[in-house]
Amino acid sequence: MSGPTFPKPAYEVRDLHGRLYRLGETDRELLGYSRAWIAWAAGLAMLAAGVGQYGYAVLLPAIAATQGWQPHDAVWVLAVWAACQAAAVYPVARLRSRVRIPPAALMAVGAVLCAAGLVTLGGSNDLALVMTTHAVLGGIGAGLVYGTCVSVVSRWYPERPARAHFASGAFAVGSIPLVVLAEHFTATDAPGSYFGVVAVVVLLLVGAAALVLKDPPAHWWPARIDPHLWAIDKSLNPGLRRNQPAIRRYAPEEVLRCPESALLYGAMTCVSAFALFDLAFVGVFAVSSDWSFGFAAFAVGTLAGASGVSRAVAGWAGIRFGRARTVVAALVLAGAAQAMILAGGQNGVALLLVFGCLCAGTSAGVCFALLPELVDDHFGDREALPNFGLFYGAKAVGGVAGVGLAATLLVPHGFAAGFAVAALVSLVGALLIGVLRRPGLPRVTVPDSRARQRESASHRGRST
Repeated sequence: MSGPTFPKPAYEVRDLHGRLYRLGETDRELLGYSRAWIAWAAGLAMLAAGVGQYGYAVLLPAIAATQGWQPHDAVWVLAVWAACQAAAVYPVARLRSRVRIPPAALMAVGAVLCAAGLVTLGGSNDLALVMTTHAVLGGIGAGLVYGTCVSVVSRWYPERPARAHFASGAFAVGSIPLVVLAEHFTATDAPGSYFGVVAVVVLLLVGAAALVLKDPPAHWWPARIDPHLWAIDKSLNPGLRRNQPAIRRYAPEEVLRCPESALLYGAMTCVSAFALFDLAFVGVFAVSSDWSFGFAAFAVGTLAGASGVSRAVAGWAGIRFGRARTVVAALVLAGAAQAMILAGGQNGVALLLVFGCLCAGTSAGVCFALLPELVDDHFGDREALPNFGLFYGAKAVGGVAGVGLAATLLVPHGFAAGFAVAALVSLVGALLIGVLRRPGLPRVTVPDSRARQRESASHRGRST
């Protein structure tokens, strides 16, 4: 990396939608290195921070057996972790949009909290202590890392949201290396050594990323792309072919007053509920169906890996078919995936269960990847990141409902009820996205041609 150069004078322009762009500065002039370093650093940090959710889920049956917990206790730890992680994203985005806190500060705090939670998870079987340190504080720490990484990458790649998808996908795939530990995890008397090593890796990766991540100036835009053409030219911006921009640009307070926000929030609650239900219970279901801890970890690893990898292609699908349509299709696929997982487990068909996990993970990954653009399409980019944080917070509700309540109310009566409800929830989410419309879009009523013919005949009759 070379040293920074003196930047050229910057200037600002607006497009026909009122969006502001800052031009005249390159990423190398501002950073001293390519913005690609930002994307890779954020991806590595997210890979490490996601271990608390996806890595824990991969090892959940083995953790419960080693710690002497009941499965529903271990599942509640995951539910609280996910709720705290999601709840932290909006405050981070809101604070950074108002106070401009440097990314390094939030990343450092997040790294310490994540690592402390993992150390406690490995060193104590006290459920209350693990719940407080790993689930609450570790979840908040992961939320700090997640919110910071997504916001920084989005600001450096305003014209390429796929880069933010890459960082988001890394959050899920960091669990895959832990699959190989599942068979050996219960054979050792010191599982804390595993989590101790993972905690050190988290500190190193997130800490290193903190040194690289820096914010661009507000409204920064790459000079090589004409923003006026970007706003209207479908060949330059192919996302316009199947996706229309927002009618207005809403602040978070205005978003909450729009009836459409309830539909999108409800849909994301459904996405989170089925996704976290699968993440929490597929491993437990596999073990209860007489498969080994290793196979259970492989199934959950497939689910997590598919969730991460699918986010890399979700942007292409959203451009090609439309983002709302893509999310609807993903949610319908999720409903079918629940039936495949259940049938595979009950009939001992490992391939069917793993394929169901692949479909379920893909569905969840596509939905989470396209959420920021769905928010922009409906509510504009005036405060895009805080608005995204509002709807990402639905994961907190989905985590408690899809994991915690399922552990308490559904699964004790059999896994069939749990997977059936998860399928129904995913289809409800598809329905909500299907009826979602952009706020401010006028509702045009098409006149009934037969009524107009009768009215014309009546007028002719009176005239004669």
